[in-house]
Amino acid sequence: MVTAASPRTDEQIQRDVLSELQWDASVQSNEIGVAVKDGIVTLTGWVDSLVKKWAAEQAAVRVRGVRGVANDSEVRLPISAERTDADIAEAVLRALKWDAFIPEDKVKVTVSNGWVTLEGEVEWDYQRQDAEWAVRRVTGVRGVTNLISVKPRISPPDLKEKIEEALVRSAETDAQRITVELQGSKVILSGTVRSLAERKEAERVARSAPGVSSVENRIVVRP
Repeated sequence: MVTAASPRTDEQIQRDVLSELQWDASVQSNEIGVAVKDGIVTLTGWVDSLVKKWAAEQAAVRVRGVRGVANDSEVRLPISAERTDADIAEAVLRALKWDAFIPEDKVKVTVSNGWVTLEGEVEWDYQRQDAEWAVRRVTGVRGVTNLISVKPRISPPDLKEKIEEALVRSAETDAQRITVELQGSKVILSGTVRSLAERKEAERVARSAPGVSSVENRIVVRP
């Protein structure tokens, strides 16, 4: 009998990733190929938007037993979605302006062959991440390079304690298995967790803290 704590084979993980892709309405599972070796999932194939590529990756992350995901799927836009770089740049700037979490005039956008590069400076790491997510949803974007830097104005003296408390509050993390260290405003996470999703949630929690400029995630997944 297989229990939740039983080690999972690559074949079981592959089957569940394929099922998760079929379950997710935002992805067409027949576009994505799935290979698994030692718990590392590799996604191949092509999709017609960057949003679908990202959604396929998140579907794989949700599966129990996955230790990592290599997303090698390609974005191939249909003719109806093709846009000039100028049109994409304009749409990206509008998307950033409409996002209440991103300060205006803090992010510079360049576009080359549908690939968007973001530069600039923000105070919070979540603003840096949110800018990238906003761009991913723009039609015509093939990929994003995020070069935005984070320079917090303040760094609370009890930042480590605040992050540890936030990890305890999160229903998706086992805070007792995660260690938080600080190097200035940089957070280093270590320890072991049961899933890749839990590892990503721990990083999200740390990035959301005021005063954090970057997060180095050394957490190991041990299903």
